[in-house]
Amino acid sequence: MKLFKILLLSFILWGCESESIVAQDLRENVIVENAVFKVWYNEVKEQPVKLIYTSTNRPKNVDRGSMDFHKEPIVHTSDKHDYSDNPYDKGHMAPAAAFNCSRDMVKATFSYLNCALQHQSLNRGPWRELEEFERNLAKIYDKVNVTVECHFSKDSKVLPTGATVPDGFTKTIIWDDREECFYFPNKDVKGVNWIEFRIKLVFPSKTLLP
Repeated sequence: MKLFKILLLSFILWGCESESIVAQDLRENVIVENAVFKVWYNEVKEQPVKLIYTSTNRPKNVDRGSMDFHKEPIVHTSDKHDYSDNPYDKGHMAPAAAFNCSRDMVKATFSYLNCALQHQSLNRGPWRELEEFERNLAKIYDKVNVTVECHFSKDSKVLPTGATVPDGFTKTIIWDDREECFYFPNKDVKGVNWIEFRIKLVFPSKTLLP
């Protein structure tokens, strides 16, 4: 019996040590780049911190269908459990509709690297409307460069599942030597027009390009 207790205690301590090591191994800044976007990801918060992409007038060849988000083997991200039983959508940072020229590109947008906890009224309202504005710009100009930043603070909400909810999002759009910057609080913004979130840009454009 004594030997059994010693073995049990050793197993418990080993398990705690393993969890501690895993927690210590999480990185606060992982940079990943693919054919669609470049992202700076925080594994501790399980959320992107910054993401950049370029929108062009790509032909629409595929539909997203029933495609859903997938995890990546190289980065510890959020997962479907973080988006269950709460008001947060799986908010695309780089929109799928801007990359529907091929199945591979659309699929790349459904990575959890490209997904943030975004209030459903924001994701389905002003955020979606601004994405439509970007695509309309891309029909006129050669390319539209977009930078998205997720903002966090010491008061940011941490879900029971472990992911941290962004306080808000800044989106900067650059085209034809013009810049527009928008800040969206991550809350219920139903009924507010997307243009109301426009703010004065405080950084030069060269700092926002890859």
